[in-house]
Amino acid sequence: MKHALFAIALVAAPALAAPADDVSEARMKAIVERLVAFGTRHTLSVQDDPRRGIGAARNWAEADFRSTCGDAVTIVKPETTISGKRVPQPTRLVDVVAIQRGIERPNDVVIVEGHIDSRRSDPLDASGDSPGANDDGSGTTLVLEAARVLCHSHFAGTIVYAVVSGEEQGLYGGKLLADYARAQHWTVKAVLNNDIVGNSKGSDGLVDDTHVRVFSEGPRANATPALTEAQRLMGGENDSPSRNLSRYIAGLGDPALAIRQVWRADRMGRGGDHLPFEDAGYPAVRFTVAVENYEGQHQDVRAEAGRAYGDTIDKMDFGYLAKVTRLNVRALAALASAPMPPEATVDGAVKTFTTVQWKAVPGAASYAIWRRRTDAPGWEDKVLTTTNTTAQLDGIRADDWFFGVSAIAADGSASPIASALPGGGFGN
Repeated sequence: MKHALFAIALVAAPALAAPADDVSEARMKAIVERLVAFGTRHTLSVQDDPRRGIGAARNWAEADFRSTCGDAVTIVKPETTISGKRVPQPTRLVDVVAIQRGIERPNDVVIVEGHIDSRRSDPLDASGDSPGANDDGSGTTLVLEAARVLCHSHFAGTIVYAVVSGEEQGLYGGKLLADYARAQHWTVKAVLNNDIVGNSKGSDGLVDDTHVRVFSEGPRANATPALTEAQRLMGGENDSPSRNLSRYIAGLGDPALAIRQVWRADRMGRGGDHLPFEDAGYPAVRFTVAVENYEGQHQDVRAEAGRAYGDTIDKMDFGYLAKVTRLNVRALAALASAPMPPEATVDGAVKTFTTVQWKAVPGAASYAIWRRRTDAPGWEDKVLTTTNTTAQLDGIRADDWFFGVSAIAADGSASPIASALPGGGFGN
């Protein structure tokens, strides 16, 4: 059996030739310093002050996209008015989105996002200082730096760089962007949400700068009762598109930064802006640090009993943030180069052979069929590669295996594997 980190074999050299080494640790530190200098970026803070608050921060992020990418991207600013438990008065909500159109399949989209808003201990305190260096200045910085590194390259598919708002008040910015994607009729291949990706030392003193966690849902959030019943009979509860996106990303790690897959939608009892995408049926994962510093999250800046609280820049590790950014750059380049994963089905009931078939995918020159034992964590065997859209696997009894299919472009760039199981398709 081959190693379960299948994507090492799947992602060919052309997709990995992205300029990930161009990521600048010094520039990222300067961006976080600038974000902190806005004082607060609370979603309910002032929107028309040129130097302080969420409005000034959004405008600065837009200017950074324009200065680094110019005409290589199109800037859009989806907007809505929100209200809710943490938004007592109707409030204007704006996302800042830079779109790098694909040259072959512009409707195939991969999104990288981070939230620009910050908060204090009291989620309704919009006036006091809230530096938000790591949560989520780190994710916002990653998005801006990924855009700078990639936007002047050309990819078959579209990359969307998104700086969203309203996360701390109820994941509003993620939902706004998911709704925008639906309205634009984008075929979303992947959403990479980066939230708290800039520290390597936990609040208990534990240090881990060699791993990053990737969270993904198992059963689909948008599953119908019929899909749930089909998965009960056929399998698929561990084969959502988000879960297979996580497996794909796991194969893009390197000795400096390994991926620790966490098989739950998010941390226990918590959430992030990838969840509205999963709610809408889009493949999405969350990147976050290996060890969290809880004293640096959702805390007023203060000292108590000799301990420093608050999301301040001194708690960050910019070398670590640069490594997570390089991983995102590799993933974006690989995903934007590859075709969409195929929609596959399997027929093997009461047979000594198995038939796998799938729909042809635009941009695919060939397809690879994969299998794994039903209790295996990752795809183990590439059974065959073919230019056809169906294959009969003689002597393989389907009861004992799960099957999946990936699409491969002419340059060797390969998609994530889509499971040939109920709910396994990436199409949305």
